[in-house]
Amino acid sequence: MENGHDAVRQLRYLPAVGAAYGVEVLDFAALRAMDVQRRRTRPQRPDFHVFALIGSGDGAHEADFRDYRLRAGCVVWIRPGMVHRWTDVDACDGPLILFRPGFLPGFTAAEAAAPACWDLDPQRLSLALPAADHLGREHGAAVSNPRLASPALLPHLLAALILRALPDTPVPAGAGEADGRGAEVFRAYRAAVEAHFTDWHRVADYARALGYDVRTLTRATRAATGTGAKTFLDQRILLEAKRLLAHTGLPVGGCARRLGFKDTGNFTTFFRRQAGLAPAAWRAAY
Repeated sequence: MENGHDAVRQLRYLPAVGAAYGVEVLDFAALRAMDVQRRRTRPQRPDFHVFALIGSGDGAHEADFRDYRLRAGCVVWIRPGMVHRWTDVDACDGPLILFRPGFLPGFTAAEAAAPACWDLDPQRLSLALPAADHLGREHGAAVSNPRLASPALLPHLLAALILRALPDTPVPAGAGEADGRGAEVFRAYRAAVEAHFTDWHRVADYARALGYDVRTLTRATRAATGTGAKTFLDQRILLEAKRLLAHTGLPVGGCARRLGFKDTGNFTTFFRRQAGLAPAAWRAAY
């Protein structure tokens, strides 16, 4: 399967007939009804965003090697490429929104800073759920009666929902630079990293390809994420290394080759420096 993740189910964005607007609004009840084989409990890797609100019930979720307890008020945001699984959502209820990458332009800093799961207090949840319901009603009207469809309205409603639900997080120093040109620079860098991290391990390679200098990429990345461009790149490589070690049977040398390292020793040194353990030891511990 894609990227050699033999144990990971690759999910493509395939909207229902008549719902090709770049966004789809479901709920956990619909997920359970569509998935009687409970494939949701096994690792999966979507190429789209999954944004969910837990309105009631308790459960569990795993995203990129972190376990989360789900309860009323939890928000889950799975970004494209994340490996996750709905460990237990049998008792959970609430909206489940799927949308394509690029459906919400301009969310660079917010998206980069948000975790995979966080909690809303009851007051914010009481405002977020109606926002999700409004989006669901507009989407349902567009599907059932195309004459009423307003594709331009749907991104605004989704943006309003996400803005209402975003967690309170400390703003990184210089985060204001993530607006305007800085956001565009980081967006281009992030896309390039996603496309080339298995081949290019130096920020200078991306700067050359994108037409920026290393300092510009570092400033834009720090403004959006709170970390520099090199750290951002290394974390992306490390995450993929962990995915390969955890979800495939590839030997350490095979993982090194998949990630563009010239030899296993260089990969082991990189992994140990980033994760604090050698790759084989990390795999055994996981």
